[in-house]
Amino acid sequence: METSEPTPKTEAGPSNPRRSVDVAFAAPEGVPWRRIPTGLAWYLRLESVAVCLAAGASGGVLALLWGLPVWALGVWLGLWLVAGVALWFLAGSSQRSWGYAEASAELYLSYGVLVRRLVVVPYGRMQVVDVTTNLLEQALGIATVRVRTAASAADTRVVGLPLSEAVQLRDRLAARSESFSTGL
Repeated sequence: METSEPTPKTEAGPSNPRRSVDVAFAAPEGVPWRRIPTGLAWYLRLESVAVCLAAGASGGVLALLWGLPVWALGVWLGLWLVAGVALWFLAGSSQRSWGYAEASAELYLSYGVLVRRLVVVPYGRMQVVDVTTNLLEQALGIATVRVRTAASAADTRVVGLPLSEAVQLRDRLAARSESFSTGL
């Protein structure tokens, strides 16, 4: 019967699950994460306020039209107020979770509060890199860099960048995708 030596406990082992998550979602060796500025948090907050106001008002109008008791209207509006406050604070956490790193052969993107994600896109697989900005983003001076690959499910976005930084990132990624082209 073979025996194996006991494996030494590492900092990233079961005794320290938080460290394991940090290691799993770490930037590539020698490349720091570039974090997204606070413009994204304000964008998410304003978007949440607009949705909560619209849902609360429309639900309130429907409650009045259906003849529901006043207390039901108060409960409905209270729930939307609580949801709006929660989303307001969650927007800051969401903004702080976003980061990207440009390694030598691929783009790394990490984001998510409740569900964390790490997306790695090889430069050679990039087909289209573009910058988009909607009216609210324009008002806040931010933009989104979108990277499309051959895989239809892979649509990577770097959100909330200042417009000038978004244009620079687009140009760098487009140049790198050309130099790493795999002939697709």
